[in-house]
Amino acid sequence: MEKLYRGILICFLLVGTAYGASAQEFMGDSVSTEAASTEQFYDSLKHKAYRHRITRLVYDNLVSPKGVANQQLLEQELFQLNQLEGKTIASVRVQQLDIIGPSFADTSRVSHTWLGQTANRLHTQTNEKIIYQNVLVYPGDTLNVEQVLDNERIIRRLPFIKDVRFLVRQDSLNMEMVHVTVLTKDVFSFGIGGSINGLKAASLEMYNKNIWGAGHEISGKIVGHVDREPYVGFESNYTINNIGGNFLNISLGYADTYERHGGALVFEKEFLRTTTKWGGGLTAARWKRADRLIDDGPIILDFDLDYRYYDAWGGYAFQLNKDVPYRNKQLVWSGRMRFYDFFKRPEPDIGNRQYFADSKFYLTSLSLSKRSYYRDYLIYSYGITEDIPKGYLHELVIGYDDNEFTDRLYSHLYFSSGNFIRYKPSFLFASAGIGGFFGPDRFEQGQIEVNGSYISRLYPFGRKSFRQFIKLNYILGIRRFDVENLFLNRDYGIRGFNSDEPAGKQRLTLSFESVLFSPKKILDFNFAFFGFVDVGVIGSNKHLVFTQDYYAGVGAGVRIRNENLVFRTLQLRLSFYPNHPADIGGLGAVFNERSKTQFYSFQPRKPDMLRFE
Repeated sequence: MEKLYRGILICFLLVGTAYGASAQEFMGDSVSTEAASTEQFYDSLKHKAYRHRITRLVYDNLVSPKGVANQQLLEQELFQLNQLEGKTIASVRVQQLDIIGPSFADTSRVSHTWLGQTANRLHTQTNEKIIYQNVLVYPGDTLNVEQVLDNERIIRRLPFIKDVRFLVRQDSLNMEMVHVTVLTKDVFSFGIGGSINGLKAASLEMYNKNIWGAGHEISGKIVGHVDREPYVGFESNYTINNIGGNFLNISLGYADTYERHGGALVFEKEFLRTTTKWGGGLTAARWKRADRLIDDGPIILDFDLDYRYYDAWGGYAFQLNKDVPYRNKQLVWSGRMRFYDFFKRPEPDIGNRQYFADSKFYLTSLSLSKRSYYRDYLIYSYGITEDIPKGYLHELVIGYDDNEFTDRLYSHLYFSSGNFIRYKPSFLFASAGIGGFFGPDRFEQGQIEVNGSYISRLYPFGRKSFRQFIKLNYILGIRRFDVENLFLNRDYGIRGFNSDEPAGKQRLTLSFESVLFSPKKILDFNFAFFGFVDVGVIGSNKHLVFTQDYYAGVGAGVRIRNENLVFRTLQLRLSFYPNHPADIGGLGAVFNERSKTQFYSFQPRKPDMLRFE
């Protein structure tokens, strides 16, 4: 036992010594040198630990070098930037890395596999002009650390960029000057995907997120159904990001499938930065056949809709803390006009006529926003840098529905906040909203909602690591239309619970998920194993939610992702439903694609209604 304690003590002393040495040496070293030093330390520690059986066991089950090294690297980069803050930028250049082989820690590393070398040859690197359009620091500027980190975040949002680093070094002759290198790494932009919906429907999609290296996105999807015409249909979409460096995006889409036939054109300029003054957008759509009002709408119909849709909005942000532009608050006033004109719709009646009515809907909002970002690893991605937002977004929305049946007023209040708790990497998000329509004689289509989300810090588990995720959602409908119902089979329900029988105007869901990130890779594919418990309560809005029907799902699975590729995450999931309705079984298995979960950003947005879904 004494030898065991001695071995553990030696391990901790070595770790402490290495951290102290790294902190002292960093001021004169580059990020690459520090990463190499960290790797050498772990190699040395492993060599010493493997001399004895007990210390080998301690090393294998307690030391997780990847998570420690990644977090240490971020801290060292931030330390170096802070040392150079306030100096004048002499030059800015872009350096692009091959998609397979090199890393930010070792830019000289090359791929020795046939697959990696072939991928590097086939891939078209992003045109440097596109990268420069997204760089917001210029020669002659004063180096601002928060501006640099925010610029990294903006570039990381691009769908064709895997990760980015702004490396800053001091000029060798003038101590007041620094040189900035924007180090970027693309993803392999070509992807393929698909889905199978029972025995009757399927789709196959091909897409390129960076066609010709110009930063443009293009996709094409073949959609088939054995019973509904057209039996074989087609969808396509084309997107251009950040036109002319103005952060204006444009998207054009067309579809002719059994679900919908028509097209849409979208312009959008978000309040992407805390210093953005103007935002706005325009959408024009004509759907000759559609199973819903808008994409991902809460109501999907068997009836084919035929309508045209126009949507325009704009907003101005008043900067409340101009002296600290990257920590400032924004007071944003926005206005919006939404126009629906139906040519074919369900027969209007008291239960749906407001929902499928020709209308001009005018909205205005006043919102208060504050946000900043913290960099971390292994949350929704698998080893690349992720930007966790903290701050708040509070908004008041008022609207007037100029409706062919009955004119109505609309209003809602929405509050949201997110911050780190106890341990800095642990994150808690909460939001609440209340609102609805005011008709001539009553309040209708109202709702109350409460949301919560918790992300734990990254815990070491041997040479692996894991996080705990908890999500809470409660929504209460007030005088909703008959056609409007909540279910447990969507994003806020029980995963894999594909039943339409449990429905109602009130729902409470609670989800627990533990994710174990494995350091092992196969051809650069990362693996994350997860287990989950989902609980849902759903029913009438006339009684307490706890007196309604209870359902649950329990299961486990694995997610597979290669961050060098643009492919969506692959997921294999096994589920058990102890109390299931008659239209589904008690066991479920699915292998599908999964889009990456996005953080709530506290970014000011266009005026909109609360979503009942």
